[in-house]
Amino acid sequence: MASQNTATLSAKFQIAIPQILRSARHWHAGQLFVFVPRREGVLLVPVPRLEELAGLVRGAKPSDYRERTSQV
Repeated sequence: MASQNTATLSAKFQIAIPQILRSARHWHAGQLFVFVPRREGVLLVPVPRLEELAGLVRGAKPSDYRERTSQV
């Protein structure tokens, strides 16, 4: 019983991501992903491009940074 959110592992160990998910997440051919192992499965996470990270830490000051293990 296949639905539009399922995929089958091919003989070459490839899986096609269903079109409805690709469209919803704006994923495109050639995009890089990382697989994060979880207890019962795997989490598929897209790797952001450098351009997508621009401005992410705007206003961060190295002098205000401290390790979580440091004492206050």
